Amino acid sequence: MQIILTSVALLIRIFSNSLSNVFQKKLTIKGEDAICANFINYFILATFSIPLLIFIKEEHYDILFWQTALLGGIFGAICNCFMILALKKGELSVLAPINAYKAVIGLIFGVIILKEFPNIYGIIGMCLIIFGSYFIFDTANPKILFRKDIRYRLFALIFSAIEAVFIKKVIILSSITTSFIVSSLFGCLFSFTIMKIFSEKGLKKIKKENIPTYILTSICFGAMTFSTAYVFKYMNVGYALSLFQISIIINVIFGYKLFKEKNLMKKLIGSLIILIGSATIIIYGH
Repeated sequence: MQIILTSVALLIRIFSNSLSNVFQKKLTIKGEDAICANFINYFILATFSIPLLIFIKEEHYDILFWQTALLGGIFGAICNCFMILALKKGELSVLAPINAYKAVIGLIFGVIILKEFPNIYGIIGMCLIIFGSYFIFDTANPKILFRKDIRYRLFALIFSAIEAVFIKKVIILSSITTSFIVSSLFGCLFSFTIMKIFSEKGLKKIKKENIPTYILTSICFGAMTFSTAYVFKYMNVGYALSLFQISIIINVIFGYKLFKEKNLMKKLIGSLIILIGSATIIIYGH
């Protein structure tokens, strides 16, 4: 039974992630401020999670728990902010596959910090991701990495990888429900701080006709947050992160269907190569 529930949670996570990106991009197309959209996303989640406080057991959470939850909230808010900024400037079908570079970054930090050098599978996986990227970016020019949308997506990727570590730690120290609640509340707090610092008009820019899209975005983002926590609870993080990459295929299709982005087959081939490379690194590359 647990295997079935975990599999369902995995599917929800994959599709809710893609749908969340679709609605986030639609908001930016409709003229909404990306930084403000980030806060509203977390605000709706935080509002929904307040009644869930009754499901939290009366336990004593120590300083380690609160430090971990706090850092998870910070990195989560920054990650989502960069993700929406990237979607505002770039194509969904190009930005989504970049998520696979999380595995490459993991290898690089492993070499620098832990002195863990990749084995032959890690090297093969890196080569596959780089080769697949050629199909996605439609160019071999390394200067493409300096494009704003690509840079924002890479920043989001880095902060997302760090956030995942803290999410797993919070789950270990508490529960899935508690993880969801503190992620929502602290994400709301820090996304509000980001908005106050970097957005000139803030909430004054919101268009009432876009409120339904904000709600749909938050529903998908909330489903993604909760299902991610559930999968992390019952599955090895490395395997989970590998399976999460399936969403890049869905995003490429959504980009083609919903936003008229070009070169579908080429991007699908590139995404599949990247997916294999990412899975090779995460599962066999250490």
